[in-house]
Amino acid sequence: MGEVSKAAKSNPAATASFLSKIFFWWLNPLFSTGSKRRLEEDDMYEVLLEDQSQNLGQDLHRHWDQEVQKASKELRKPSLSSAIIKCYWKPYSVLGFFTLIEEVIKVIQPVFLGKMIEFFESSDPRPEALHAAFGYAAGMSICTIGLALLHHLYFYHVQRAGMKIRVAMCHMIYKKALCLSNSAMGKTTTGQIVNLLSNDVNKFDEVTIFLHFLWVGPLQAAVVVGLLWLEIGASCLAGMVVLMFLMPMQTMFGRLFSKFRSKTAVLTDSRIRTMNEVVSGIRIIKMYAWEKPFSALVSEVRRKEISKIMKSSYLRGLNMASFFCASKIIVFVTFTLYVLLGNTISASRVFVTVSLYTAVRLTVTLFFPSAIEKLFECRVSIRRIQEFLLLEEITKGRAALPQAEKKDASVEIQDLTCYWDKSLDAPSLQNISLSLNSNQLVAVIGPVGAGKSSLLSSILGELPDEKGVLKVRGQITYAAQQPWVFPGTIRSNILFGKELNQQKYERVIRACALKRDMELLPAGDLTLIGDRGATLSGGQKARVNLARAVYQDADIYLLDDPLSAVDAEVGRHLFEQCICGLLRNKPRILVTHQLQYLKAADQILVLKEGHMVAKGTYSELQQSGVDFTSLLKKEEEEEQQQQQPQAPPQAQDGPIRSRTLSQNSVLSQTSSMHSVKDGDYLPEETVQTVAEESRAHGTIGVSLYVKYLRAGASILFLLFVFVVNILAQVAYIMQDWWLAYWADEQEKLNGNGTVAESGQNVTQQLDLDFYLGIYGGLTIATIVFGFIRNVVLFHVLVRCAQALHNRMFDAILRTPVRFFDINPIGRILNRFSKDIGQLDSNMPWTFVDFIQVFLQILGVIAVSVSVIPWILLPVVPLLGLFLYLRRYFLQTSRDIKRLESTTRSPVFSHLSSSLQGLWTIRAFGAEERFQKAFDAHQDLHSGAWFLFLTTSRWFALRLDGMCSIFVTITTFGCLLLRHQLDAGSVGLALTYSVTLMGMFQWGVRQSAEVENMMTSVERVVEYTELESEAPWETEKRPPPEWPSKGLVTFDHVSFSYSSDGPLVLKNLKAMFRPQEKVGIVGRTGAGKSSTVSALFRLAEPQGKIYIDGVLTSEIGLHDLRRKMSIIPQDPVLFTGSMRKNLDPFNYHTDEELWNALGEVQLKSVVEELPGKLETVLAESGSNFSVGQRQLVCLARAILRKNRILIIDEATANVDPRTDELIQKTIRDKFRECTVLTIAHRLNTIIDSDRILVLDAGRIHAYDEPYALLQDSEGIFYKMVQQTGKQEAAALLQAAKQAYNSRSRPVISNGQADSCDGNLVIFETAL
Repeated sequence: MGEVSKAAKSNPAATASFLSKIFFWWLNPLFSTGSKRRLEEDDMYEVLLEDQSQNLGQDLHRHWDQEVQKASKELRKPSLSSAIIKCYWKPYSVLGFFTLIEEVIKVIQPVFLGKMIEFFESSDPRPEALHAAFGYAAGMSICTIGLALLHHLYFYHVQRAGMKIRVAMCHMIYKKALCLSNSAMGKTTTGQIVNLLSNDVNKFDEVTIFLHFLWVGPLQAAVVVGLLWLEIGASCLAGMVVLMFLMPMQTMFGRLFSKFRSKTAVLTDSRIRTMNEVVSGIRIIKMYAWEKPFSALVSEVRRKEISKIMKSSYLRGLNMASFFCASKIIVFVTFTLYVLLGNTISASRVFVTVSLYTAVRLTVTLFFPSAIEKLFECRVSIRRIQEFLLLEEITKGRAALPQAEKKDASVEIQDLTCYWDKSLDAPSLQNISLSLNSNQLVAVIGPVGAGKSSLLSSILGELPDEKGVLKVRGQITYAAQQPWVFPGTIRSNILFGKELNQQKYERVIRACALKRDMELLPAGDLTLIGDRGATLSGGQKARVNLARAVYQDADIYLLDDPLSAVDAEVGRHLFEQCICGLLRNKPRILVTHQLQYLKAADQILVLKEGHMVAKGTYSELQQSGVDFTSLLKKEEEEEQQQQQPQAPPQAQDGPIRSRTLSQNSVLSQTSSMHSVKDGDYLPEETVQTVAEESRAHGTIGVSLYVKYLRAGASILFLLFVFVVNILAQVAYIMQDWWLAYWADEQEKLNGNGTVAESGQNVTQQLDLDFYLGIYGGLTIATIVFGFIRNVVLFHVLVRCAQALHNRMFDAILRTPVRFFDINPIGRILNRFSKDIGQLDSNMPWTFVDFIQVFLQILGVIAVSVSVIPWILLPVVPLLGLFLYLRRYFLQTSRDIKRLESTTRSPVFSHLSSSLQGLWTIRAFGAEERFQKAFDAHQDLHSGAWFLFLTTSRWFALRLDGMCSIFVTITTFGCLLLRHQLDAGSVGLALTYSVTLMGMFQWGVRQSAEVENMMTSVERVVEYTELESEAPWETEKRPPPEWPSKGLVTFDHVSFSYSSDGPLVLKNLKAMFRPQEKVGIVGRTGAGKSSTVSALFRLAEPQGKIYIDGVLTSEIGLHDLRRKMSIIPQDPVLFTGSMRKNLDPFNYHTDEELWNALGEVQLKSVVEELPGKLETVLAESGSNFSVGQRQLVCLARAILRKNRILIIDEATANVDPRTDELIQKTIRDKFRECTVLTIAHRLNTIIDSDRILVLDAGRIHAYDEPYALLQDSEGIFYKMVQQTGKQEAAALLQAAKQAYNSRSRPVISNGQADSCDGNLVIFETAL
């Protein structure tokens, strides 16, 4: 393994002082680095000792083992949760104490507030009262500062606790995965294990945050009820009832929401699937002019999806609005009842009540239900992980031989019987006996599924033996049949943890034929291999795999078919130099299909269906007679069948790849890649130049927000939304202000009423109906505006997403094909899946949340300023400081988030590559090393995650610190200006400023989120502004029956795929007469396909192309493309019914469709389908063979009955029968046509009327085939000769015959005066 962790910087958190730990000062150097440049992995600190994966994992593992033992004694299932609890309850319960203190402070704060307001009410002139008030003010300020510090420390510690549990769990899951037995591997899948590691363990991160609220919540609620009872008596219960009623309502919303979510997901999947097809088949869609039906298809799915998203967004909006209005409703109910019971209202009572409700509301409506929900989710995850941890393990015990006995390494097998799966009756191996002594080579042969690999697995100990004796002495090494490489350098793959011994290493590389490959790879054997060995060819992987086994100095070598993935020449080299060369003194078992090597074997074992059919040397077996030879015969036939299509798998790869390239790109130099041998073409893998993905840097401009919002609504509507938002916030504040005003009026009356003895009567003077009426009205206004604003905002934002998606899709459909050649499919689909997904689901609610919180913060400041205008003085610098901090923080935080996601992926890829090479890892005894590597990956991720936690706390602490300064200033400001203030407004200002605490940092966090999501908007907007090709229809429409003859003229045509690209066709002048059959030939990259592209205007050609005298560049693309049919090179079918595939516009009757199918002999096939024409095809028609798909394309051409047909014929993968059928149909159905055949296989075009020979984009020759064959210097003649003697003679014969049988019409002006002909361009390609 490449060493994962470099010497990272030591973590300053470990040595930081107490104060530094509280204020997170130790992070300052990191931030200053982050503000100067991008952070890289080297800037991360190493993980604290107590957070290291290994330590955590071993701790938890110990507890789990104890639990398993205990459970087996008590005959119950072991419970993972109890192991976790035992391991972590002590440090976690200490954190509970913090929570308690924090919630106590939240409850004490309103009490101080009440006392302060009472001072303003009583207007007591004595200095003691003033001093007491100052004391209370100090108390309030200390409370807020204490809250800020405590809250963030607490959060940091619980999140770290969650991280510890998660890391320990991952360690255990990986450890378990390395020792799963084979029957257990059957019960689980790689995907499931990766899922446990990516989704399930993340629940621990979330659950630890809320868990303590399960007991703090109810306790706090009880205390608050007690305090309220003292304050306002029984009417507090009414408010509590409303609160309790809100809780289940929110959970109900949550349920509904997840239901919609799952429905939306299904629709999203089908939309992405359709998009995938559209993008992959875009060439065909353009050539057929089928953009409209596809666009309809996508918009239909999208419409359904949007309607679901709309509903769930309205739900979200209602939920958020109910949260926004909840406190108002509660206070309204409480005070209405309080006043109606005949009590008088006073400022201190009002604001203490409001504050207490605010304190308890979050805990009861948000944290407590969250805790329950997360706890349930967590239980499900724990249950899944527990099931996995209880799967059975493999038992292995085998010691290496001591040095002295190295010579006697041996394998003894007697009457071995094994089962892979007990439930099946047939054993995988039955009564096998075998003895292998030092330096013997045993070859194991047999047909597919004979149990050859099973035999090796049983020797490895992967397959448990049922009966019989299996003795292995010595250390085993193993080369698997599916070659396995892990991400890392080639050298680390071969050494596999052993020391590098240069001479031995060289020997091994030479023996395994890797020397040449190493020289070709850019960095030699230090070349990094991608995931799953992406940079290596199959043959190279097999050889690296073999080299790894050979380099280990083991006693016994098990080689599972290492020769089949390489071509014959390399195979011989491996056999002679490596298996019988380097390893000649070792015992070896070789499974093989290559029978030519059997003579060299000391002993041959023939298996069939798990039985041993024969055993002995080559000569013994030949004498033993029939059975053996028949096996070999069958083998040889299979071999030949396998050999033919896949000559050497690599060598044939080159030309094919360059062929498809020449079609999309101009790089004709790829034709030099014909002669490549295995592996030589590697570095040229990506010849097609891929444009870098554009990433905008810096902040996001206002113009983008305007573009985004304008997409979903008009300016007027946006203004309306803006006004509603303001109104909602005003109503929100007015409701509280009215209470304060009412209390002040009441106080004035009380102040005068003390003179009259009967105070009761005087107090009644306030008109209750008036005050309550306005109060009720304001409450209703708050609720109504709150709900309207959220619903409207969500509506606008979802509309934006819809409009942007539609624009992007239209732009994609109209952009020239070149765009799809230089942008990989994944990148285009990513915009449609991930970025649109962000706009659909996350963007709206984050945006709304941000606006809501932002307005509330503005409201708070406005209220405070209206009470004490002087407060503006400190607010302005605080605001400046805040803006600076936010920018400073975001620079670093973005990088850390990026690091966190990039360091996470190695954890998963390490797991999946380990699971693929499980047998190899175990055979080499490398579990320990892989576990260490996994821990190192985990630690790297933990380091990033730790920074992510601490930096966000650093920031939040700074923000809350600023808020507490604001609160302190307001509090003391009120006391200093006590003469011109009344109790109500003081209460209002203080209550509001206290709510700033959590809200301010939440608002800032949401604003950062919104900004991050705007990058998705930016990426989508970028795609809506792609250049588009010529219009689909123009003013100049061709006559309806055009083209009637099918005469095509190229007049000085030059063509290139992009404005700055090289020319692929240079100054072509040619005329294809009506009814003529023309073949186009030329080497790879000569410009054959480009001729078709020019004709279809896939990019605009220079020069003029006329069809029946109409200049093609003047008419609309659809008009042009509809009049020419094409049978493409790679037949593409689309998901949808058979009818949609033949006739997406519904132009034709059923009868016509069936006739066309009959003509291409597909009628019987389609009739057998369950729904006949309405049968929905699998994704991209994969339930039809390639030949059948080709025939469907032919049927499309027959249906279109065009004067012009272009067939770009795929001859690579069509069987001869289909090919003949296609040829025949073309000759019959399109007799009246002009055919252009682009060919690599000459027998299809040798009998055509004329042949156009292209070379590097110019016309080399254009004449009848027989005439061309007379010119022995010509390209065509050479091409015919290359086919081999026999074939060449046959071709010449055919050309001669065609030449003689041809009747030559009188040609005037190049146009035959015959009945109107149709033009067919016919392309075949290798």
